Formats: sequence, C-alpha cells, structure tokens
Amino acid sequence: MTPITEVEGRRLALTNLDKVLHPATGFTKGEVLHYYATVAEVLLPHLRDRPVSFLRYPDGPDGQVFFTKNVPPGTPAWVTTAEVPRTEGPARMVLVQNLASLVWAANLVTEFHTPQWTIGTPGIADRIVFDLDPGAPATVVECCEVALWLRERLAADGIEAYTKSSGSKGLHLLASVAPTPSADVSAYAKELAVEAEKALPRRVVHRMTRNLRPGKVFVDWSQNAGRKTTATPYTLRARAEPTVSVPVTWDEVEGCGSPAQLAFQATDIPPRVRDFGDLLAPLFDPDRAGRLP
Repeated sequence: MTPITEVEGRRLALTNLDKVLHPATGFTKGEVLHYYATVAEVLLPHLRDRPVSFLRYPDGPDGQVFFTKNVPPGTPAWVTTAEVPRTEGPARMVLVQNLASLVWAANLVTEFHTPQWTIGTPGIADRIVFDLDPGAPATVVECCEVALWLRERLAADGIEAYTKSSGSKGLHLLASVAPTPSADVSAYAKELAVEAEKALPRRVVHRMTRNLRPGKVFVDWSQNAGRKTTATPYTLRARAEPTVSVPVTWDEVEGCGSPAQLAFQATDIPPRVRDFGDLLAPLFDPDRAGRLP
C-alpha cells in the first residue's frame, strides 16, 4: 500500500519509503523526505519563483541519473508551473512555491537546480555565482584559497559574497546583484575568473579544458548564463553519501585544512540551521544587492 500523507491540505502519495538512495550510509527515501520537510523553512526561499531543473536519481546514484527541465508527467494540477523562454521555444517548468510542492518534488528523488533569475524577469539575473571545482589532487582546501581571493575582489567592486559547499568536491560563491542581464553578469564573472588565473596562476584555471585542470581550481563562471542552473542551497546531491550543498561561514572557509571540514551530510544540517539560521539570508535583502561596474 502506498502511504498517503496530507501536507498543507494537499494529499500526497509517497512511494518506496524504505528504498536506500544513498548506499554508503543506508540513507532511505523516507529519510530524504524527512530531511526536506525539516529544512523547508530555509530551502523554500531559494526555490521560490525560480523554475526548477530536476536532476533525478530514483534508484540512487548508481542507477539512472537524468535531468528533467519540463514539467514531469503526472504533476498534480495544484503544483505551480510557468512558461519559460528557451532558445528552442518556450517550455513549461515547475515552481516549488510551498511545502506541499517541495514534498511532492522530493518524492521524485531529485537534486534541485535553479537559475540566477526569477520567473518574473527571465534572463535578468539577481545573483552572481562562481562554481569552484578542484581538479585532483586539489581539493576544497584549494577552493577556499581561491574563494577568499574572489571575495576580496568582489568586495572591491562593492559586491558582498557568501559561500556554500557544493555537496560534491568544491565550493560555490554567491552574491546578490541589482537586476542585470545574465549575459552582462556572465561577462563580468568571466573577467574575474581570468583575473583570478593571472593573480593565482599555479592555483586557478578559468577554462574547462580537462588537461589544464589537474591540481588547479576551475573557476566556472558560465553558470551565470541565462540558460544555466546551479545546485540550490540545501539540496541533497546524488552521491553515495547523502551530502548537501550547504552554506558555510567565512571563518570555516578561512580555517579549512582538510576536505572533511567542509563535507556535510543531511543529518548535519538541522543543527547547523538551528545554530546559524540561513547564512545566505542576506541574498534576499535588496539593500545589499551589489551593482556590477
């Protein structure tokens, strides 16, 4: 029998609750749903009004893992959807606006990925993001060094940066910006990535070319493009362990001496939220939005 639960007055059929989705720790689908319900208060503001791309892993990270941008078949009529412009023509995408739609989406078993713009102004970014991706043997420790350089460089332009673990190997840098066309944000982000490579030539590469990356940190500026998305804060990642892309403090970045210090799993997050609240909450304050030079 499929258990039916009621969330905010919506009836939801939750399936396969005992299925192990993160095999390294035996973390089940029921625990995934519990995690999302527990962190909804800090996660939902980062999802709201941003069309969601789902990276689904219904049989765990060793099964089929696939991206879904269009509204999935069987989506309930009460889940908010919106038309989104795309180069190949408009498409309908899901907006996760409330707890009921979050639990419904989590039941699909997904990473949440969102663009740097909201549905009212597609292609007009209100955030800038840098994805710092280490090439082995570099780790998140080297990413922290690069993040601190970028933080100072952004501050010089009056832009206040915040950071989160990627939930994978690296680090994400985010900042709030006054509404700016995505193409302009992308161009500015690329300039800073090139500057970072000049300032830290032994540490940074700004191009994706694989053979340039061993031992260096790839500063991926391209996720600022209007069509691109980034892992949403507090999303679980499709990995053997239930790792989470979670905000971290600059003190944690400065003090990072080993990758384990910035690796967080689902069970670590509720205590962090109790201690820190949402470290990315300043991104929602329009008075703190930077203006690109």
